[in-house]
Amino acid sequence: MSVTLILGGARSGKSARAQALAEAASRSPVYLATSRPMQDDAEWQARIAHHRAARGAHWRLVEEPLALADTLERLDGEVVVVDCLTLWLANLMQEGRDVAAETAALCGHLARGPAGAVLLVSNEVGMGLAPESALGRSFRDAQGRLNQAVAAVADRVEFVAAGLPLVLKEKAKEGVDGGKH
Repeated sequence: MSVTLILGGARSGKSARAQALAEAASRSPVYLATSRPMQDDAEWQARIAHHRAARGAHWRLVEEPLALADTLERLDGEVVVVDCLTLWLANLMQEGRDVAAETAALCGHLARGPAGAVLLVSNEVGMGLAPESALGRSFRDAQGRLNQAVAAVADRVEFVAAGLPLVLKEKAKEGVDGGKH
């Protein structure tokens, strides 16, 4: 069906946008969470509980902090929200994984055209001040490269600010007669 990348800042409404698009496409969408459980962080647990309550019982939850491309392969044919690429990238970097290879694997899967719909949520982190630390700058740069790579293979890219989506890219769809619509 399609690959959609939804970018935005913190609390911009990007996850809610992805959820609304997924619910319009499926009665039983899949939420692929890339967050690692942080049992000792009450605020993080409250965020997770809020997201779960907002989704409702008709959503299926899959938690995978690292093996994103493999997990999407297993879920092929379903409507999947990946929330979010930013946490996935942080997990990869914390584990010392090869970010370029993992990005290539993800983009390879997405470029093949999944049978279902994949909606990927990601933060746009490069619009503010330059991070003070080398690690912060490395993460910002890696996030920018990841977003660019996914945007290049996505059928649609949106930027969300204040809950309002702005379409940055939309590939024309071919009709039954082979014409562009």
